[in-house]
Amino acid sequence: MHSLTKISSERDADIEDICTNNHQEFVNSVTHLDHARQGCTNLGNDILSLVQSYQTSTDNLAAQKKNLVDSRNVRQNIDDSSEALKECLEVLRLSNQVHDLVAKQNHYAALRTLDELQATLQAREAVRYKIGDLIEKSVPATQKMIAEAVLSDLNTWLYHIRDVSQYIGEVAFFHTEQRRLRQKERMAKDEYLGSFKLNSAIELVADETEEYDVLNNEEAQVNVDFTPLFECLHIHDALGKVDTFRTEFASTRRRQKDLIIPAVLKVTDEDCIELRTLLESITGFTIVENAITKRTNNFRASTDVEELWDAMCQNSATLISNAVATVDDPDVLLRVTSVVALFIQTMQTWNFTSSSLSALLMNIYQKHVKVLSKRTSEDFAEIVDSDDYMPMPINNIEEYDKIIEVGWYVPDKERSDMVFPCVLPFSQMYPMCCIDIRNFLSQVYSGPDDYLQRSSAVDDAIRDVSPRTLPCDSLRC
Repeated sequence: MHSLTKISSERDADIEDICTNNHQEFVNSVTHLDHARQGCTNLGNDILSLVQSYQTSTDNLAAQKKNLVDSRNVRQNIDDSSEALKECLEVLRLSNQVHDLVAKQNHYAALRTLDELQATLQAREAVRYKIGDLIEKSVPATQKMIAEAVLSDLNTWLYHIRDVSQYIGEVAFFHTEQRRLRQKERMAKDEYLGSFKLNSAIELVADETEEYDVLNNEEAQVNVDFTPLFECLHIHDALGKVDTFRTEFASTRRRQKDLIIPAVLKVTDEDCIELRTLLESITGFTIVENAITKRTNNFRASTDVEELWDAMCQNSATLISNAVATVDDPDVLLRVTSVVALFIQTMQTWNFTSSSLSALLMNIYQKHVKVLSKRTSEDFAEIVDSDDYMPMPINNIEEYDKIIEVGWYVPDKERSDMVFPCVLPFSQMYPMCCIDIRNFLSQVYSGPDDYLQRSSAVDDAIRDVSPRTLPCDSLRC
């Protein structure tokens, strides 16, 4: 215990010595420590302040982030709405453009715009919007509207064609008459050309320098524009309805063909106006049909046109035959013959022939010859009844020359040896009958047009006139 106490006293002395020697440093340390504690307190306060500021900033940032997210969502919705609006506006613009083009009768462009509208609906998915769905559902109705609009224009064109067909035929008749005149002029210069008919290869070659388009002629003020037909055909082709359109068009043309043929035909007027109008209308109708066949591809078959042509010719032949059945005026029959012959020659230019009209023409001409023969027989009978059967006296050379010119008498003496006055070995009946015969032949041969003059039908018709139809006295003459 004593040792421990001694050691403890020594250690206390050491501690006291240490404390005595380091008191100032300890005090300084305590001071520093107190400053450090104060600094820590200040730093803690600053940290608390910073934490509060950070918390406030964090709250503000979270609020701003939330606003930003909300703004981005709104912006995205605005962008989506704007894009959808643009798509719908484009679709609506094309839809309105289709209706505007239809209103302006630009049907093909309207159909192309409608195709563009359908492509836009599929590419931009505008169909998912209600307006796009409505417009897509309206496309078939719009196609039908375009088809009906173009058919309406075509009907207007067909009505115009119906009105102008008769004038086209009139122009074609005039052109044929001009070709006749040119052929006669060529025949006057070269007799060899006289052996060729109108529409023969030689005549066509000789006349090929005279270019003449019946359907497009400024001089005649004729201009048949086939654009409405082509447009209608093209649009129905695009719609896949060509067969339906072909059937409707053929039916319309058949109805128009029926409207050309009248119920009754009159041919006794001076210029055969009704007959000429009928044949001119048929000519114009057939020329237009022929042009449609050539200018389209597999739209109008040539058999359809020929069927219409044959039907019109048969109906016309029946009407003309009924009209001339009670006619006994050779002048009327000759006018009818001339008009029908002109019609036949005109249509031969477009390679259209009709056996019914050709046969009718021969029958009418034969009746014309028979009527002339009957009239000549009546004149013969009158001449024979009024003749005195005495030799015909001639007082001078002028009377002699007239008798020799009109008759077929061959005198025994030369003209220079004739002594006047004198008598001839026949009565006045002979030269008068010769004049009648010459008039008869002149009327028979000079009346027909080129079509009949090139045919043996004229000679055959005269041969068919039996001598028994003439009085016996005139035969002895």
